[in-house]
Amino acid sequence: QVQLVESGGGLVQAGGSLRLSCAASGRTFSRLSMGWFRQAPGKEREFVAVISWAGGVSNYADSVKGRFTISRDNAKNTLYLQMNSLKPEDTAVYYCAASDTIVPVTTMGRYDYWGQGTQVTVSS
Repeated sequence: QVQLVESGGGLVQAGGSLRLSCAASGRTFSRLSMGWFRQAPGKEREFVAVISWAGGVSNYADSVKGRFTISRDNAKNTLYLQMNSLKPEDTAVYYCAASDTIVPVTTMGRYDYWGQGTQVTVSS
């Protein structure tokens, strides 16, 4: 089992920045691929970013590429999402998730563990 707890969400103006964190416990964090997903009101949950277990491979949704950066600190069992140049359409609940896959995947069904989510609201 893996427990995931997100933090760092909040209210920010358009153009601003936020840094989300996800603290993991219960399993060897360094052996898990980790991802961020988000769900806006009335919409389905969607992929945002993923990072491999060692941090050498990452992938982003086109909508956030160039603005968001995913990273991890395996010594601290923590996943991060640095979000810059935020837009109102980035408003959503952001979830971190863990996968046992070796290759980072973008499909929600491949993730076995999920956090409770943290709200990000971007005002215009």
